[in-house]
Amino acid sequence: MSSESAKLVFAGPVGAGKTTSIRSLSDTAPVSTEMPMTDGAMGEKTTTTVALDFSMVLLDDGTPLHIYGLPGQDHFSHMRPIVLEGAVGVIVVLPGDHDDIEDACERWLRSIREISPGIAIVIGITRTDLSRGFRMDAVRRAVQRCGSPVPVFTFDARDREQTSHLVRALLLSIG
Repeated sequence: MSSESAKLVFAGPVGAGKTTSIRSLSDTAPVSTEMPMTDGAMGEKTTTTVALDFSMVLLDDGTPLHIYGLPGQDHFSHMRPIVLEGAVGVIVVLPGDHDDIEDACERWLRSIREISPGIAIVIGITRTDLSRGFRMDAVRRAVQRCGSPVPVFTFDARDREQTSHLVRALLLSIG
């Protein structure tokens, strides 16, 4: 990385753990556009990101890493090209306890690649501990249908070290 700065984006469906991931990485409180969910709560989740989340952390070499989180709801999809502009990579966060993880994976990969072809992508899957039926092969099938390989990891979005591992994997993939 250069000593100027870099931009990284977290993307994925509502409730996957994007905002939680950003909070776990941040040394200070991130800027967040969380608002009450108009469609009702999803379990314990009562708010959702409506524009973006933003934070900054310093990498080991002193490079400022600007971290953005995309809203997961489709009616905020107009924010995707705006937030993705200039990003070095994307971490797609998927909830392992959702039955439609394979379809969600494919939709998010295709959406990101349509906006930013060739951008580096890593997939992080949360909440696999809450799903007896989680199968990594479902995610791998979706990745295969979308073309070029993408690293896939399970992680706890609340854990700074596990979330940092995803960031390091992404940064290593772009050289």
